[in-house]
Amino acid sequence: MPVQVILRDDVANLGKIGDVVRVKPGYARNFLIPRGLAVDANPKNLRVLEHQKRLIGAKAEREHKTAEAVARRVQGIKLTVRARAGEEGRLFGSVTNMDIERLLAEKGVQVDRRRIALDEPIKQVGTYTITVQIGRAVRAAVELTVEPEPD
Repeated sequence: MPVQVILRDDVANLGKIGDVVRVKPGYARNFLIPRGLAVDANPKNLRVLEHQKRLIGAKAEREHKTAEAVARRVQGIKLTVRARAGEEGRLFGSVTNMDIERLLAEKGVQVDRRRIALDEPIKQVGTYTITVQIGRAVRAAVELTVEPEPD
């Protein structure tokens, strides 16, 4: 029998902050509530929800502004990577989102590698535009140039 919980944070494939959702009891008891992602939707918590919605709205606004500031710093950064390549410009290895995370960290921007949108590792010399998800609705583009290492 499903139970109702109030989400305290966005949960993928479930809902956004402040939503009242029905979930299986084990999911609520073992995952959502212990991690602070949700609280039980009892009458007391439902009354508190209105106040929480105002606080959550302010928190979301602050996070959005912070994300926009980071996006302005990230937008237009040009990264260069040198990698061993064959005659056709094909790399002997590949450039992954972990490499891009490290390059951004060297430029002073901390971004989680899971937020770097790279469909598949880069295996060819060239210039690529890579999207970085900074916040919920904030993205920035980074230009990555992959150059062959001089022999």
